[in-house]
Amino acid sequence: MIKIYTDGSCLNNPGNGGWAAIIIKNDEITEISGNEKNTTNNRMELLAPISALNKIRDELDIEIYTDSKYVKQGITEWINNWKTNGWKTSKKEDVKNKDLWTQLDILNNSLNIQWKWVKAHAGDEFNEKVDLLAKKAAEKLE
Repeated sequence: MIKIYTDGSCLNNPGNGGWAAIIIKNDEITEISGNEKNTTNNRMELLAPISALNKIRDELDIEIYTDSKYVKQGITEWINNWKTNGWKTSKKEDVKNKDLWTQLDILNNSLNIQWKWVKAHAGDEFNEKVDLLAKKAAEKLE
């Protein structure tokens, strides 16, 4: 089982953003992060699991921990309706970040992933650490 903690951060929303992931496999910890200018917090929240999953694509059993209800509910609940409705929301608006949602959907369907929501800033060691890594990644653009 691989555990992945992900987070995204945006200094202003929109603005300079960062994402980060911590991948835990066989007690080995790998940290990855990145950033973008003129982005949104939601895009960074999505890029974190996409980047982590692309790094470990050959694995079978994965748990992803995110403090983003947008990501968790989007990939486990909303996405099927979006696809059925031609990538429209329940309000008949275009789904934002469709480019990233389609990438995450492909990865999600090709791997055995359990999505877990974790409360932000509640003392979870790896959630706190990945939050800091994402903020540091965003600050590198300042």
